[in-house]
Parts: sequence; structure tokens; C-alpha cells
Amino acid sequence: MRIDNETKLDFEDILIRPKRSTLGSRKEVQLERTFSFIHSGRKWTGIPIITSNMDASGTFEMAKALSQHKMITALHKFYSIDQLKEFFKDFHNPDYVTYTLGIRDEDFEKLQKVLEAGLGDKFNFIVLDVPNAYLQRFVFKLEELRKLCPTHTIIAGNVVTNEMAEELILRGADIVKIGIGSGSVCTTRRKTGVGYPQISAIIECSDAAHGITNSKPGVGLIMADGGVVHTCDFGKAFCAGADFVMSGSLFSGYLQSGGEIIERNGKKFKQYYGMSSAKAQEKYYGGVFKHRASEGRYTEVPFKGDVNEFILDLFGSLRSTGTYIGARTLKEFSKRTTFILVNRQLNTSNEKYETKN
Repeated sequence: MRIDNETKLDFEDILIRPKRSTLGSRKEVQLERTFSFIHSGRKWTGIPIITSNMDASGTFEMAKALSQHKMITALHKFYSIDQLKEFFKDFHNPDYVTYTLGIRDEDFEKLQKVLEAGLGDKFNFIVLDVPNAYLQRFVFKLEELRKLCPTHTIIAGNVVTNEMAEELILRGADIVKIGIGSGSVCTTRRKTGVGYPQISAIIECSDAAHGITNSKPGVGLIMADGGVVHTCDFGKAFCAGADFVMSGSLFSGYLQSGGEIIERNGKKFKQYYGMSSAKAQEKYYGGVFKHRASEGRYTEVPFKGDVNEFILDLFGSLRSTGTYIGARTLKEFSKRTTFILVNRQLNTSNEKYETKN
């Protein structure tokens, strides 16, 4: 046993210090980025924000909406092959959708059938997703996936430490997913005591990943996954060095989101739950296995309407962050950032009033 005495930071622990800016308008801040991926060799241009591969956010409807804004939707892994075939008849934006699988043998057997069905060129990204990517089995399955899909861009995780981020990139991941226990409906920290404050995880893992290159263009990349509560947290994640930012909760509750609509006292809500929750395990596996615990919670979020309105607000927030620090592009965010430690981030005195934003 040892103790690391260095303080680690989360989104609520920091604010971004403003700096002199020559920008004349928010319109001058460009949110699109272009990446070259270290293993797949592919190039990609878009806005590097991605919906989580949860069934409340990683839906076909969300993919149709977000692809129009050059954003990525990570489809949840419970769609059948027939459902995928039907969806890809009309969806033709492989750069803005991912296929998701876990590390069970059944997941890889299903992927093989998906590829044999001719769907492999319908998506350029694959997410290899488990809550705990420190397992040696995960590393072996990542290597297997890279051999099976050599030209797909692979997103793998989740981890929170620099040495494991490096390991996954060296074993075949183009992008490593960063975050353990930080999601709004994740109870891993309560159940296991394991986790890492998200800002520090992003800073440390991005530094490690960006130092890895090979004979192909590009460097190792990271995707911050979880902990985003407000639109400002997307900006903070990019400022900390994230190349992509993933969120489930902020893409829940919309017309395009998954989950049933529930009406109560004249108000509408949508279901939202973690994919390791008892609710999800009962829905997809018939219950919580005896060797497992529920590491997620079930909740209901107010119905929010069309996701496109949120996207425009999110883009406006990011552009505003850029004007405050003098960053003309999203790539410049981390280069122009100085974080300050705070005891309190927000004035919450008006939370007793009902607000729209």
C-alpha cells in the first residue's frame, strides 16, 4: 500500500483564467478539427464530441441528428444485426457513427457476423468498451480486434492513468477512453472505492498519449468520458488536453434519445440509467449475475425536446470559451489555458427559481 499525496482535480475544482484576446466575435472560433489516426491511418474532420454508447443516448435517431453537425454517435451494442442493416440502408455517414462491442466471446462473434453481412464499411469507428480496461483480457481482445479490423479507428477504454493509456495505444487503440466512476449514473466509486478525478486524468493521460507515434501520420489520442455536468465542462475537458469528449447525460432526455417517455403530474420525463445498473442488466441479461454488483443507477430526466437546440447552445458555449482565452480553434484551447483552483465554481443562490438554461 502507498499513498499519492498529490491533489487530483475534477471539473468543479477549477475555472479557466481569462486572457487577452484579439478575437472580434464568437464566429471566429472554429470548432472543427482534423485528426490522423495512429493505427487505422484514416483522416477525420468534424467536431470531436461524441454521445455515449448507452441505450439512452447512442440511438439511431441521435446519429441522424448529430451527423448533420459532424458529431459522432456511439451506437449502443444491443441493436440486432437486422436493425443495423435497416438503419444503414438510409444512413451514409460512416465518419460520424461507431459500432460498439464488449470483450465477451459473443460480442466478437456478433461483430464477425456484422462484417460478413457487408456492414463493415458503414462505420469507420469501433468502440471496445468495458468499465475496467485494466484487465489483461481486455488488452488481448484489443489486439484481436485490431487484427480483425486493421483499417477501422478503434476507441478503447476505460482507463484513467497514463501508463495504461500508453499500453492501450501501443496494443492497437487509436483513441483511449478516459474516465472511471465519473458518470452521473455511475456508482463505481460508491461500490468499489475506485476512481480518479477527471481533469487530472485527462491532463495526465493526454500527455502520455500525445507522445506516442509510429510510422503512420498522427499520434495517440484520448477521449474524455464522463463527469460532464454543464456545457462548460466540454470546454474544460478540451482545455485539459482531451482530443474528443464523450457524454451520456447531456444527450439524454431528448426526442432523439432512448428510454421510455413517462408522464407524471402533467410533466414528461425520459428514463436514463447506467449500463452497469440493475435496470440495464435486467433488460439485456435477465438480471444481475451473482458474481456482479450493480454499478449504476436508474433515474428519470425531464423531457428536453429536440437535441438540435442543445447542440447550438453547446457550440455557442465552446465558442465563447475560445473568445475568453483568445483561442481561434479548438486545438488551441489547451495551449491557451491556465486553470485556477477554486473553493466554489458557481453561484447557486438562484437555483430555487425555475430557469430555462
